[in-house]
Amino acid sequence: MIKTPCVYILTNKPHGTLYIGVTSHLMKRCWEHQNGFVKGFTDTYDGHKLVYYKIHPDMTLAITREQQFKRRNHAWKLQLIEGHNPDWRDRGEEIVS
Repeated sequence: MIKTPCVYILTNKPHGTLYIGVTSHLMKRCWEHQNGFVKGFTDTYDGHKLVYYKIHPDMTLAITREQQFKRRNHAWKLQLIEGHNPDWRDRGEEIVS
């Protein structure tokens, strides 16, 4: 479905641990996270629930936005998610299915 540069946020539960990443193929990346192919932070904290993503016109901008998101505090990130996904639905199910 989405094969374009984007920033995404994964979590283990609403208001839980957040992981911010960037990819050029969100469907593939979500599948990799959900099926244990991505070792490290998301695997350790069971952060496989996609709660936010934003498409960007090019990878340079997506990477810049990812870095900006990572510098923000947790409260700002929660507001960002709740502004787009107030029910904390797993948007990955929409993409991977």
